[in-house]
Amino acid sequence: MNSLDEKVETLEQLIEKELKPYVKKIDAEGFYQEQYLRELGKAGFFSTNHKSQKEYILQEMKVVEETAKWCMTTAFCLWCHLAALTYVRNSNNLSLKNKLLPLLESGKILGATGLSNPMKYYAGLEKLHLKAKPKEDGYILSGVLPNVSNLGDNHWFGVIAEVDEHKRIMCFIPSNAEGLILKEKNDFLGLNGSATYSCTFQDVFVPNQWVLSDDADLFVEKIRPVFILYQIPLGLGVIRSSIASIEKVINKQNGCNSFLKIQPGQLKTQERKIQDDIHALFSDQRLDWKEIAKIRLEAAYLTLEAVQANMLHHGSAGYLMHSAPSRRLREAYFFANLTPTVKHLEKVLHS
Repeated sequence: MNSLDEKVETLEQLIEKELKPYVKKIDAEGFYQEQYLRELGKAGFFSTNHKSQKEYILQEMKVVEETAKWCMTTAFCLWCHLAALTYVRNSNNLSLKNKLLPLLESGKILGATGLSNPMKYYAGLEKLHLKAKPKEDGYILSGVLPNVSNLGDNHWFGVIAEVDEHKRIMCFIPSNAEGLILKEKNDFLGLNGSATYSCTFQDVFVPNQWVLSDDADLFVEKIRPVFILYQIPLGLGVIRSSIASIEKVINKQNGCNSFLKIQPGQLKTQERKIQDDIHALFSDQRLDWKEIAKIRLEAAYLTLEAVQANMLHHGSAGYLMHSAPSRRLREAYFFANLTPTVKHLEKVLHS
Protein backbone atom coordinates (compact mmCIF):
# COMPACT_ATOMS: atom_id res chain seq x y z
CA MET A 1 0.00 0.00 0.00
CA ASN A 2 1.46 3.39 -0.97
CA SER A 3 1.50 6.44 1.32
CA LEU A 4 -1.49 8.07 -0.44
CA ASP A 5 -3.60 4.93 0.07
CA GLU A 6 -2.53 4.86 3.71
CA LYS A 7 -3.56 8.51 4.12
CA VAL A 8 -7.00 7.79 2.62
CA GLU A 9 -7.44 4.77 4.88
CA THR A 10 -6.36 6.76 7.95
CA LEU A 11 -8.81 9.56 7.12
CA GLU A 12 -11.63 7.05 6.66
CA GLN A 13 -10.80 5.50 10.03
CA LEU A 14 -10.78 8.90 11.76
CA ILE A 15 -14.13 9.83 10.21
CA GLU A 16 -15.56 6.46 11.26
CA LYS A 17 -14.30 6.77 14.84
CA GLU A 18 -14.22 10.50 15.65
CA LEU A 19 -16.91 12.03 13.43
CA LYS A 20 -19.76 9.78 12.30
CA PRO A 21 -20.84 8.77 15.83
CA TYR A 22 -21.14 12.45 16.82
CA VAL A 23 -22.92 13.99 13.80
CA LYS A 24 -26.41 14.03 15.37
CA LYS A 25 -25.03 15.30 18.67
CA ILE A 26 -23.19 18.08 16.83
CA ASP A 27 -26.30 19.10 14.90
CA ALA A 28 -28.92 18.67 17.64
CA GLU A 29 -26.94 19.64 20.76
CA GLY A 30 -24.24 21.98 19.43
CA PHE A 31 -21.44 19.58 20.41
CA TYR A 32 -17.98 20.81 19.36
CA GLN A 33 -15.92 17.83 18.18
CA GLU A 34 -12.45 19.31 18.52
CA GLN A 35 -10.96 15.87 19.14
CA TYR A 36 -11.44 15.04 15.46
CA LEU A 37 -9.42 18.13 14.46
CA ARG A 38 -6.64 17.30 16.89
CA GLU A 39 -6.48 13.71 15.61
CA LEU A 40 -6.17 14.98 12.03
CA GLY A 41 -3.16 17.01 13.10
CA LYS A 42 -1.66 14.10 15.00
CA ALA A 43 -2.03 11.91 11.89
CA GLY A 44 -0.10 14.44 9.78
CA PHE A 45 -2.92 15.86 7.65
CA PHE A 46 -1.76 19.46 8.26
CA SER A 47 1.92 18.81 7.70
CA THR A 48 3.71 20.68 4.90
CA ASN A 49 6.92 18.65 5.19
CA HIS A 50 8.34 17.74 1.77
CA LYS A 51 5.21 19.05 0.01
CA SER A 52 4.76 21.78 -2.56
CA GLN A 53 2.06 24.41 -1.98
CA LYS A 54 -0.14 22.66 -4.55
CA GLU A 55 0.31 19.28 -2.84
CA TYR A 56 -0.54 20.40 0.69
CA ILE A 57 -3.42 22.65 -0.36
CA LEU A 58 -5.08 19.93 -2.46
CA GLN A 59 -4.57 17.36 0.32
CA GLU A 60 -6.08 19.67 2.94
CA MET A 61 -8.98 20.55 0.61
CA LYS A 62 -9.69 16.84 0.20
CA VAL A 63 -9.82 16.40 3.98
CA VAL A 64 -12.34 19.28 4.20
CA GLU A 65 -14.47 17.72 1.45
CA GLU A 66 -14.49 14.24 2.99
CA THR A 67 -15.38 15.75 6.38
CA ALA A 68 -18.18 17.89 4.89
CA LYS A 69 -19.77 14.79 3.33
CA TRP A 70 -20.67 13.77 6.88
CA CYS A 71 -20.76 17.03 8.84
CA MET A 72 -20.27 20.53 7.46
CA THR A 73 -20.13 21.99 10.98
CA THR A 74 -16.94 20.09 11.71
CA ALA A 75 -15.63 20.73 8.18
CA PHE A 76 -16.20 24.45 8.78
CA CYS A 77 -14.20 24.24 12.04
CA LEU A 78 -11.50 22.49 10.01
CA TRP A 79 -11.59 25.35 7.48
CA CYS A 80 -11.15 27.83 10.37
CA HIS A 81 -8.04 25.94 11.44
CA LEU A 82 -6.67 25.86 7.88
CA ALA A 83 -7.29 29.60 7.53
CA ALA A 84 -5.27 30.18 10.72
CA LEU A 85 -2.53 27.93 9.36
CA THR A 86 -2.49 30.01 6.17
CA TYR A 87 -1.90 33.19 8.18
CA VAL A 88 1.04 31.73 10.09
CA ARG A 89 2.53 29.98 7.04
CA ASN A 90 2.63 33.30 5.17
CA SER A 91 3.85 35.53 8.01
CA ASN A 92 7.31 37.07 7.99
CA ASN A 93 7.30 37.00 11.80
CA LEU A 94 9.76 34.13 12.14
CA SER A 95 9.62 33.88 15.94
CA LEU A 96 5.82 33.48 15.79
CA LYS A 97 6.05 31.04 12.89
CA ASN A 98 8.78 28.92 14.48
CA LYS A 99 6.89 28.73 17.76
CA LEU A 100 3.31 28.16 16.59
CA LEU A 101 3.41 26.53 13.15
CA PRO A 102 4.59 23.10 14.40
CA LEU A 103 1.91 23.21 17.13
CA LEU A 104 -0.83 24.16 14.65
CA GLU A 105 0.25 21.56 12.11
CA SER A 106 0.33 18.83 14.76
CA GLY A 107 -3.10 19.79 16.15
CA LYS A 108 -1.71 20.58 19.61
CA ILE A 109 -3.03 24.11 19.11
CA LEU A 110 -6.18 24.82 17.08
CA GLY A 111 -6.76 28.01 15.14
CA ALA A 112 -9.57 30.31 14.02
CA THR A 113 -9.92 33.11 11.50
CA GLY A 114 -11.48 36.32 12.94
CA LEU A 115 -11.44 37.80 9.42
CA SER A 116 -15.15 37.95 8.56
CA ASN A 117 -15.34 41.68 9.27
CA PRO A 118 -11.98 42.54 7.62
CA MET A 119 -12.86 40.66 4.42
CA LYS A 120 -16.07 42.69 4.25
CA TYR A 121 -14.06 45.84 4.96
CA TYR A 122 -11.76 45.16 2.01
CA ALA A 123 -14.82 44.63 -0.22
CA GLY A 124 -16.26 48.00 0.87
CA LEU A 125 -19.12 46.44 2.87
CA GLU A 126 -18.22 47.34 6.47
CA LYS A 127 -15.91 49.43 8.64
CA LEU A 128 -13.24 47.64 10.65
CA HIS A 129 -14.49 46.72 14.13
CA LEU A 130 -11.11 46.65 15.88
CA LYS A 131 -8.84 49.60 16.66
CA ALA A 132 -5.16 49.38 17.60
CA LYS A 133 -3.15 51.93 19.58
CA PRO A 134 0.64 51.68 19.29
CA LYS A 135 2.45 51.04 22.54
CA GLU A 136 6.03 50.22 23.38
CA ASP A 137 6.64 46.61 22.26
CA GLY A 138 3.17 46.22 20.75
CA TYR A 139 -0.40 47.49 20.46
CA ILE A 140 -3.57 47.86 22.55
CA LEU A 141 -6.65 46.44 20.78
CA SER A 142 -10.26 47.45 21.44
CA GLY A 143 -13.58 46.67 19.76
CA VAL A 144 -15.92 43.72 19.15
CA LEU A 145 -15.92 40.87 16.63
CA PRO A 146 -19.49 39.48 16.58
CA ASN A 147 -18.67 35.95 15.38
CA VAL A 148 -15.43 34.00 15.59
CA SER A 149 -15.70 30.22 15.24
CA ASN A 150 -13.56 27.27 16.30
CA LEU A 151 -12.54 28.85 19.60
CA GLY A 152 -11.79 27.15 22.90
CA ASP A 153 -8.94 26.51 25.33
CA ASN A 154 -5.50 26.64 23.73
CA HIS A 155 -6.87 28.16 20.50
CA TRP A 156 -5.43 31.13 18.60
CA PHE A 157 -7.10 33.35 15.99
CA GLY A 158 -6.23 36.00 13.45
CA VAL A 159 -7.56 39.58 13.62
CA ILE A 160 -7.04 42.82 11.72
CA ALA A 161 -7.13 46.16 13.53
CA GLU A 162 -6.91 49.73 12.30
CA VAL A 163 -4.07 51.87 13.65
CA ASP A 164 -5.03 54.93 11.58
CA GLU A 165 -6.57 55.60 8.15
CA HIS A 166 -3.30 54.60 6.45
CA LYS A 167 -2.24 51.63 8.57
CA ARG A 168 -3.79 48.33 9.56
CA ILE A 169 -2.08 45.42 11.31
CA MET A 170 -2.84 41.70 11.43
CA CYS A 171 -2.28 39.82 14.68
CA PHE A 172 -2.58 36.28 16.01
CA ILE A 173 -4.28 36.22 19.42
CA PRO A 174 -4.60 33.46 22.04
CA SER A 175 -8.15 32.85 23.28
CA ASN A 176 -7.05 33.46 26.88
CA ALA A 177 -5.48 36.89 26.25
CA GLU A 178 -6.00 39.30 29.14
CA GLY A 179 -8.90 41.68 28.46
CA LEU A 180 -10.48 39.40 25.84
CA ILE A 181 -14.08 38.46 26.72
CA LEU A 182 -15.68 35.52 24.89
CA LYS A 183 -19.43 34.98 24.83
CA GLU A 184 -20.69 31.76 23.24
CA LYS A 185 -23.32 31.97 20.50
CA ASN A 186 -25.50 28.94 19.85
CA ASP A 187 -28.81 30.18 18.50
CA PHE A 188 -28.06 29.60 14.82
CA LEU A 189 -30.28 27.67 12.40
CA GLY A 190 -27.42 25.20 12.07
CA LEU A 191 -23.68 25.01 12.77
CA ASN A 192 -24.16 25.36 16.52
CA GLY A 193 -21.33 22.88 17.12
CA SER A 194 -18.85 25.31 15.59
CA ALA A 195 -17.64 26.83 18.91
CA THR A 196 -18.65 30.34 17.82
CA TYR A 197 -18.15 33.30 20.16
CA SER A 198 -18.49 37.04 20.13
CA CYS A 199 -15.10 38.49 21.07
CA THR A 200 -14.90 41.75 23.01
CA PHE A 201 -11.46 43.34 23.16
CA GLN A 202 -11.15 45.52 26.27
CA ASP A 203 -7.68 47.04 25.89
CA VAL A 204 -6.02 43.75 24.96
CA PHE A 205 -2.25 44.12 24.83
CA VAL A 206 -0.78 42.51 21.73
CA PRO A 207 3.02 42.23 21.89
CA ASN A 208 4.99 42.51 18.67
CA GLN A 209 5.61 38.75 18.88
CA TRP A 210 1.90 38.24 18.02
CA VAL A 211 1.89 40.54 14.99
CA LEU A 212 1.58 38.54 11.76
CA SER A 213 2.06 41.62 9.58
CA ASP A 214 2.52 45.37 10.05
CA ASP A 215 0.87 45.85 6.63
CA ALA A 216 -2.45 44.01 6.77
CA ASP A 217 -3.59 45.44 3.42
CA LEU A 218 -0.71 43.75 1.62
CA PHE A 219 -0.91 40.60 3.75
CA VAL A 220 -4.61 40.08 2.92
CA GLU A 221 -3.79 40.10 -0.79
CA LYS A 222 -1.32 37.30 -0.08
CA ILE A 223 -3.63 35.08 2.01
CA ARG A 224 -7.04 35.77 0.43
CA PRO A 225 -6.77 33.28 -2.48
CA VAL A 226 -6.08 30.30 -0.19
CA PHE A 227 -8.55 31.57 2.44
CA ILE A 228 -11.35 31.33 -0.14
CA LEU A 229 -10.00 28.22 -1.86
CA TYR A 230 -10.21 26.16 1.34
CA GLN A 231 -13.95 27.01 1.56
CA ILE A 232 -14.93 25.42 -1.75
CA PRO A 233 -14.74 21.78 -0.52
CA LEU A 234 -17.26 22.63 2.22
CA GLY A 235 -19.85 22.83 -0.56
CA LEU A 236 -18.41 19.96 -2.60
CA GLY A 237 -18.74 17.56 0.33
CA VAL A 238 -22.39 18.49 0.85
CA ILE A 239 -23.06 18.24 -2.91
CA ARG A 240 -21.55 14.76 -3.07
CA SER A 241 -23.46 13.52 -0.03
CA SER A 242 -26.67 15.01 -1.46
CA ILE A 243 -26.13 13.16 -4.75
CA ALA A 244 -25.54 9.88 -2.88
CA SER A 245 -28.66 10.53 -0.80
CA ILE A 246 -30.77 11.17 -3.92
CA GLU A 247 -29.51 7.96 -5.54
CA LYS A 248 -30.64 5.95 -2.50
CA VAL A 249 -34.29 6.97 -3.05
CA ILE A 250 -34.26 6.92 -6.85
CA ASN A 251 -37.00 4.26 -6.99
CA LYS A 252 -39.13 5.70 -4.20
CA GLN A 253 -42.92 5.69 -4.84
CA ASN A 254 -42.64 3.58 -7.98
CA GLY A 255 -39.98 5.75 -9.57
CA CYS A 256 -41.92 9.01 -9.23
CA ASN A 257 -38.66 10.86 -8.45
CA SER A 258 -37.63 10.49 -12.10
CA PHE A 259 -40.14 13.25 -12.94
CA LEU A 260 -38.31 15.82 -10.80
CA LYS A 261 -36.35 18.40 -12.79
CA ILE A 262 -33.01 17.98 -10.98
CA GLN A 263 -31.48 14.52 -11.28
CA PRO A 264 -28.19 13.19 -9.85
CA GLY A 265 -26.50 13.00 -13.25
CA GLN A 266 -26.82 16.75 -13.77
CA LEU A 267 -25.41 17.48 -10.32
CA LYS A 268 -22.48 15.10 -10.90
CA THR A 269 -21.58 16.83 -14.17
CA GLN A 270 -21.56 20.27 -12.53
CA GLU A 271 -19.63 19.00 -9.50
CA ARG A 272 -16.95 17.45 -11.76
CA LYS A 273 -16.58 20.76 -13.59
CA ILE A 274 -15.88 22.56 -10.31
CA GLN A 275 -13.28 19.92 -9.39
CA ASP A 276 -11.62 20.36 -12.82
CA ASP A 277 -11.64 24.14 -12.44
CA ILE A 278 -9.92 23.86 -9.04
CA HIS A 279 -7.07 21.77 -10.47
CA ALA A 280 -6.75 24.16 -13.44
CA LEU A 281 -6.03 27.01 -11.00
CA PHE A 282 -2.65 25.49 -10.22
CA SER A 283 -1.49 25.62 -13.85
CA ASP A 284 -0.58 29.28 -13.29
CA GLN A 285 2.39 30.46 -11.26
CA ARG A 286 0.15 32.49 -8.97
CA LEU A 287 -3.31 31.65 -7.65
CA ASP A 288 -5.84 34.08 -9.12
CA TRP A 289 -8.21 35.08 -6.32
CA LYS A 290 -10.89 36.38 -8.71
CA GLU A 291 -10.97 32.99 -10.47
CA ILE A 292 -11.16 31.31 -7.05
CA ALA A 293 -14.02 33.64 -6.07
CA LYS A 294 -15.87 32.65 -9.25
CA ILE A 295 -15.52 28.93 -8.46
CA ARG A 296 -16.54 29.57 -4.83
CA LEU A 297 -19.72 31.30 -6.04
CA GLU A 298 -20.54 28.47 -8.44
CA ALA A 299 -20.03 25.98 -5.60
CA ALA A 300 -22.41 27.93 -3.34
CA TYR A 301 -25.18 27.97 -5.95
CA LEU A 302 -24.70 24.30 -6.82
CA THR A 303 -24.78 23.37 -3.11
CA LEU A 304 -28.13 25.15 -2.73
CA GLU A 305 -29.46 23.38 -5.83
CA ALA A 306 -28.23 19.97 -4.63
CA VAL A 307 -29.70 20.18 -1.12
CA GLN A 308 -33.05 21.41 -2.41
CA ALA A 309 -33.16 18.54 -4.91
CA ASN A 310 -32.27 16.17 -2.06
CA MET A 311 -35.22 17.48 0.01
CA LEU A 312 -37.62 17.08 -2.92
CA HIS A 313 -36.44 13.55 -3.71
CA HIS A 314 -36.88 12.50 -0.08
CA GLY A 315 -40.29 14.13 0.38
CA SER A 316 -41.75 14.05 3.88
CA ALA A 317 -38.89 11.87 5.21
CA GLY A 318 -36.50 14.77 4.58
CA TYR A 319 -38.75 17.20 6.43
CA LEU A 320 -38.00 15.64 9.83
CA MET A 321 -36.09 18.00 12.11
CA HIS A 322 -32.88 15.99 12.37
CA SER A 323 -32.95 14.10 9.09
CA ALA A 324 -29.75 14.19 7.01
CA PRO A 325 -31.44 16.04 4.09
CA SER A 326 -32.75 18.81 6.39
CA ARG A 327 -29.33 19.14 8.05
CA ARG A 328 -27.70 19.54 4.64
CA LEU A 329 -30.30 22.16 3.71
CA ARG A 330 -29.32 24.24 6.76
CA GLU A 331 -25.63 23.65 6.05
CA ALA A 332 -26.06 24.93 2.49
CA TYR A 333 -27.69 28.14 3.65
CA PHE A 334 -24.78 28.65 6.03
CA PHE A 335 -22.30 28.09 3.18
CA ALA A 336 -24.11 30.69 1.07
CA ASN A 337 -23.77 33.18 3.93
CA LEU A 338 -20.21 32.34 4.99
CA THR A 339 -17.86 35.27 4.33
CA PRO A 340 -17.39 35.90 1.48
CA THR A 341 -21.16 35.50 1.12
CA VAL A 342 -22.98 35.00 -2.18
CA LYS A 343 -23.85 38.72 -2.37
CA HIS A 344 -20.28 39.66 -1.37
CA LEU A 345 -18.92 37.47 -4.18
CA GLU A 346 -21.43 38.81 -6.71
CA LYS A 347 -20.32 42.37 -5.84
CA VAL A 348 -16.63 41.51 -6.13
CA LEU A 349 -17.05 39.75 -9.47
CA HIS A 350 -19.39 42.27 -11.09
CA SER A 351 -18.15 45.66 -9.91
